[in-house]
Amino acid sequence: MSDWNRAIIEEFRANGGKVGGQFAGGNLLLLTTRGARTGNPHTTPLAYLEDGDRLVVIASAAGAPRNPAWFHNVRANPAVQVEVGTDTFEATASVPDPEERDTLWAKMVEAMPNFANYQEQTDRVIPVVTLKRT
Repeated sequence: MSDWNRAIIEEFRANGGKVGGQFAGGNLLLLTTRGARTGNPHTTPLAYLEDGDRLVVIASAAGAPRNPAWFHNVRANPAVQVEVGTDTFEATASVPDPEERDTLWAKMVEAMPNFANYQEQTDRVIPVVTLKRT
């Protein structure tokens, strides 16, 4: 885990899900996945959007050419843990079909326009993942 992510995770947990800096006032969750190869837990801070009874996250990796490790992990094992504010719960991660992906992507870009910049930086179609409480 990067020091940057570690600091955000520590701040999130110490302040009931609130963080400062570029994420201040935004929707941020902690997603804990199991490593696709190792099975070890990995926690990642992610921006999210609510969509009915699901949360939507984006596997942007800030526009990197490859999907982030957490995305590979949820494809291998969709059982995840989510922390939102002071609430921690188990969830199932799903990758929507292309049509739903495009709809959810548009909602995310409307709420957080920087995601459009990430898509411009890469040739891959950035995946969308939904998280539904189990």
